[in-house]
Amino acid sequence: MVSSTFLAVSSLLAFVLSLFFFNGVVPMHASFPNSVPSTICKKTKNPSFCFNILKSAGTTDLKGLATFALNLAHNKATKTRALAPSLASKATDRKLKERYATCVKHYDNAAADIKDAKYNLGKGDYNGANIQASGAMTEAGDCLDNFTLLPKNPSVLSNNEKVVEDMCSIILIISNLLLVRS
Repeated sequence: MVSSTFLAVSSLLAFVLSLFFFNGVVPMHASFPNSVPSTICKKTKNPSFCFNILKSAGTTDLKGLATFALNLAHNKATKTRALAPSLASKATDRKLKERYATCVKHYDNAAADIKDAKYNLGKGDYNGANIQASGAMTEAGDCLDNFTLLPKNPSVLSNNEKVVEDMCSIILIISNLLLVRS
């Protein structure tokens, strides 16, 4: 009798705790405080963004996480690059048109840097991957810096730029961890 009551209470407690963890009541980084994503994300510019990205990676392998983040960063850089000419064509202010055109160049460079970072990662050149990710981050930042003066960027372009920077921040941390472990 006692053992069946204990078993029932234990099962119920396990069920309730699983609801908290799997339904997002407890953030991912709280449920895995010493995990690989926790180690990475606490060092990034935007830890909550990092946790949200890495929890969908399907791996905790550093190289796998870096590849996942690089692919996402490349996709966002490519989409941002495609958005800029569209925004330039719709802008009525000459300065905005010029700034969007400059962003196209920055995002061409950022996408190329990310592609090179993926290549370097594949070769095991983690320092090269780090340098390329840093370059992509700089390119995204340079585009964003174009809009610090008036007229401001009235579009979603700055949100995309922030995402690329945050993704590159994740890649920088992972490549540094890979360098230490190699």
